[in-house]
Amino acid sequence: MRFVTFEEGGAARVGVVRGEAVVPVSDLVPDVPASMKALIATGVPAGLEDALGRAPADAGRPLAGLTLRMPIADPGKIVCIGLNYHDHAEETGQAVPTYPPVFMRCTTSLVGPGEPMIVPKCSEQLDYEAELTVVIGRACRHVSPADALEYVFGYTLMNEGSVRDYQRKSTQWTGAKNFDRTGPVGPWITTADAVPPGAAGLRIRTLLNGAVMQEADTSGMIFDVAAIVSTLSEIMTLEPGDLIATGTPAGVGMGRRPPVWLKPGDEVTVEVEGVGALTNPVAAEA
Repeated sequence: MRFVTFEEGGAARVGVVRGEAVVPVSDLVPDVPASMKALIATGVPAGLEDALGRAPADAGRPLAGLTLRMPIADPGKIVCIGLNYHDHAEETGQAVPTYPPVFMRCTTSLVGPGEPMIVPKCSEQLDYEAELTVVIGRACRHVSPADALEYVFGYTLMNEGSVRDYQRKSTQWTGAKNFDRTGPVGPWITTADAVPPGAAGLRIRTLLNGAVMQEADTSGMIFDVAAIVSTLSEIMTLEPGDLIATGTPAGVGMGRRPPVWLKPGDEVTVEVEGVGALTNPVAAEA
């Protein structure tokens, strides 16, 4: 199933995607949580899939006419893994890590589907990064890799925008990864049962103005989803609605000669097969 947060009447609603339409969850089953984060915490409502199957063909709203928001408006944590594809480590000239490089993003750095990524006033070096993003479904701490996927609710996408000259200003990446409105997330959450275990073996790519810039396979990750969830759970309690961006493959703008930076007027799409496609325009900071 695919769950989406959309705007209606000035308020956010949670819906389930069926074909080219979105059916509000509250139209299908009673007493459902009002937010995506609460729905994840309580679990998919019993009978929802059956109710969706029985709903009339014209139930719901056309997906194309909706304003989609970030699937989770208030993730408790946004954890990111760096250098997690062999080919990306190679293109950056860095050694393949033996332990996942971990950094955090804050909520002000994120935007929803269709919202502009912002090129900051102080830099022209905004780069794209297609990333499969894990959505945690149940609280966990000290879980083994063998059990880690049991705590994954589903997957979404992040274009983990990075301001590269600021990434080189410091030995850690917090500044470069937290410029306002540089990290689109969405367009929805695809539940874990809809893709292979750990979302392995799925094509991942970036298109910039229609041209393919990144194209790889999630099996190319150095640390797979189970390993990432297990490792992070050694450090922190992972909670429902937390997001984990799992790294990007080769083909980023920084690695090209000459480099390719996102410019106002561009349109960038990141895709993961079976999960979805997330498209955003690029604009200058006001």
